[in-house]
Amino acid sequence: MSRRPSIDQQPAWQALEAHAREMRDVHLKTLFEDATAAGRERYALYSRSAAGLTLDLSKQRFSEETFEGLMALAREAGVPEAISRLLAGERVNQSEDRPALHTALRLPADAHLEVEGHDLVPAVHETLDRMEAMVDKFLAGQWRGATGKAISDVVNLGVGGSDLGPLMVTHALADYRPDGVHDINVHFASTMDGSQLADYLARLNPETTLFVLSSKSFTTIDTLSNARTARDWLLGRLVHDDHEEPHAIDRALVMRQHFIGVSASPEKMAEWGIAPANQLEFWEWVGGRYSLWGAIGLPIALMVGMPNFRALLGGAHAMDRHFQEAPLEDNLPVLLGLAGIWNVNFLDIRAHSILPYDGRLEYFASYLEQLEMESNGKSVTNEGEMTAYSTCPVLWGQLGPNAQHAFYQLLHQGTQSVECDFIAPLRRYDRVENDDTRAHLKAQHRLTLANCFAQSRLLMLGDDAIEDDGPRPSHKRYRGNQPSSTVLLDRLTPHTLGALIALYEHKVFVQATIWDINPFDQWGVELGKQIAGETERILGSREGLETMDDSSRGLIEALWGAEDQASKEAATSSAGQS
Repeated sequence: MSRRPSIDQQPAWQALEAHAREMRDVHLKTLFEDATAAGRERYALYSRSAAGLTLDLSKQRFSEETFEGLMALAREAGVPEAISRLLAGERVNQSEDRPALHTALRLPADAHLEVEGHDLVPAVHETLDRMEAMVDKFLAGQWRGATGKAISDVVNLGVGGSDLGPLMVTHALADYRPDGVHDINVHFASTMDGSQLADYLARLNPETTLFVLSSKSFTTIDTLSNARTARDWLLGRLVHDDHEEPHAIDRALVMRQHFIGVSASPEKMAEWGIAPANQLEFWEWVGGRYSLWGAIGLPIALMVGMPNFRALLGGAHAMDRHFQEAPLEDNLPVLLGLAGIWNVNFLDIRAHSILPYDGRLEYFASYLEQLEMESNGKSVTNEGEMTAYSTCPVLWGQLGPNAQHAFYQLLHQGTQSVECDFIAPLRRYDRVENDDTRAHLKAQHRLTLANCFAQSRLLMLGDDAIEDDGPRPSHKRYRGNQPSSTVLLDRLTPHTLGALIALYEHKVFVQATIWDINPFDQWGVELGKQIAGETERILGSREGLETMDDSSRGLIEALWGAEDQASKEAATSSAGQS
């Protein structure tokens, strides 16, 4: 690819900068009033629908001139061409010289995607078929542990994309557990300190527990530390090596019946002890935070069954097709991405809050934190130059109804602007059988939507959202003019959830294209891992402290002091018992 001039030196960017100076003092209330006076409704101008989703950008602080300027910027940055390169399997991950083909994981079986001489689709569906065979065996109660009892608890050991994606989706789709099958409880342990895992090990039955080790490289210390603890727990409780015993259980049987591995490294899985029949593969061309669509999604499929998992893929593929085929002006990921560009780069709004108004989306904000900040938290362009402009905003969020009682105070009356995304399903509780219960739950859903719509309106209008009841003291005033987007799902289903996730994946790519950064690597986390390994060696050996800075030496010495004190107390206690 030829080197391009810095995007902030391009005519469309500079035109938007000049336009932004005019728009910074324009209130959203005025933008709505001007549109109405001109016989135009902002909702009709700035809302679009696709794949079971509706995106409303009418509460973003832009005018029709802004909208046209952003379209020009997208074309000048080569967004249409970049979309084609991504979906065709070109090497868009430049620093690692490989394609980024998470979209291939959701192609239908009759599709064809040839990348560098190989059709990827058959291998993708071979893995899905192997997953389906495993899932069907679990849900039929036929996957049995070493003692012959059916597995009832599956613990996913992973971190980052190997944890956040499956965790978020299994929680979101808990309503879609299949009926009439053996019940599988799915759990997640990611923290390297072992606290999550220790809780499970205290409660679960080793005879009926299986662990899924999910790690792209199969070298992630967080996951392998938990995996070793899980292995020791199982072997210590199940293995009886006396083969003269009538019910002897050996190590190989436990490893075969209680562990599944998911990785791009079959060799490392085998070396660790994962049986070949229990290995599921994904590929180097799938980034970890984009991997829930393949074998990393095994916990999802165990929870909802393969038909619903395939529906999740279908929703994502529908958004992929929309992303590929829709013109820029109607393209949901492009529009959502450009709204973010406008806020970050031209209105200087560098904080972004994700606010789902549905308890099933409890982990969606956490998922997007990784997706966006690990992807676009970059300050070096694809050409190796420092960016002269801001890139990814700080992202955070929480369930909207809970956040109203937590940080909405800052949104409404704080000293900085925050862009917000409100996310909600239009319909819920249709499948509740009891009439009275369904009526009550639907009323609660209406109340939730009322709060969702009201909060975005109040952020937009401020005090003008409230009927004039006389002068208000300063501490009760709302400034308004806070930009937000709203994403409505027809209802939360596997299909619409797949589309929603893909919407944000592609939004990230659009923004990365305009910022000329690589959203598919994460070198910023590597050095921390390296230094942590060196520090761990010093902690264990108590040698090499002189190489550390003064602060680190003080912290390490404090730890050693605590360890020495614990040893003395243990020795004293032992002597007293004697």
